[in-house]
Amino acid sequence: MTSLAEPVVGHWDFPRSVAGVALLVRFGAEHGIPADRLLADSGISPADLTDPDAEVAAGQELRVIRTLAALMPDAGPTLGGRYHVTTFGFLGYAFISSPTMLAAVNVALRFLDLSFTFSIPRASLSDGRAHIELDDSALPRPVARFLVERDLAAIHTVIGELLPDDAPLLAVDFRFPEPADVDRHERVFGLRPRFGRPRTVATFDAAFLARPLPQADPHTVALCEARCRELVAKRRARAGIAHEVRELLARPGAIGLGMDHVARELAVSTRTLRRRLADSGTSYQELLDEVREALAEELLAIRALAVEDVALRLGYAEASSFIHAFKRWKGVTPAAYTRRAR
Repeated sequence: MTSLAEPVVGHWDFPRSVAGVALLVRFGAEHGIPADRLLADSGISPADLTDPDAEVAAGQELRVIRTLAALMPDAGPTLGGRYHVTTFGFLGYAFISSPTMLAAVNVALRFLDLSFTFSIPRASLSDGRAHIELDDSALPRPVARFLVERDLAAIHTVIGELLPDDAPLLAVDFRFPEPADVDRHERVFGLRPRFGRPRTVATFDAAFLARPLPQADPHTVALCEARCRELVAKRRARAGIAHEVRELLARPGAIGLGMDHVARELAVSTRTLRRRLADSGTSYQELLDEVREALAEELLAIRALAVEDVALRLGYAEASSFIHAFKRWKGVTPAAYTRRAR
């Protein structure tokens, strides 16, 4: 058996097909949530969902997920069951036509940025068992459990479609506390997960990796992988600048330096930086808000800083401006958010 590949990306911030948002909107509609409500503040219109070639930034999809998770906080496992092999387009057909389950897993890890995942999966082997662990360390805390449950359920669903009636799932562990109702977890995974564990991981009998897939076809898989390489080359070229800006803004003291300073750090003009960010589906202000939101969560979690101090560290001249922005992000004031977390 050959080795398992490493995931090609280590963070969820990569462009995605709009098909992922379309699936979220359909799921919401089935539960009485209007599309306009889910798409609010995402920059995505209902018309965008009908364009098969449209792409969205990860931050845009995350805004839709935040809204859905706030309205249906326990729906992660059920939602994950809606991600079928065909949901992933050319990547899904590369799964289907791979010669073995191991080859399909490696295709998924090599082209992970063609998926819809926010939790980064890592596969490993030990003692005759295969482990798929989900890294949630970079996820925003308010939606971390929802996303991990959705992503692990989606992985399990796809594996079950590739090997019908023969995916030997041995155990499912979640880092999160056990919810009041685990019936939906049992329906999706076919067993009762364990909660409050050190890590989130699904464990299989490693023998399933060697199983040939029933629709394996060397010509089809070659064509699909070639198409996947073309797609990721285009997406990675556009996504790189957003990641660099986010990394710069996250440095201590950098968040208040302004766009001109960031452009100089990246050795481009401010105009070029603005254009390249627009090409990647985002803007400097959107990235600044994302970093500020993440840092605000961390600083408020310390509980040793006053709201005024947090505002100052995030580059706000007045606490009132920070409070207004925080309510836009979370729907509550910083004080209410801290009380709820406590």
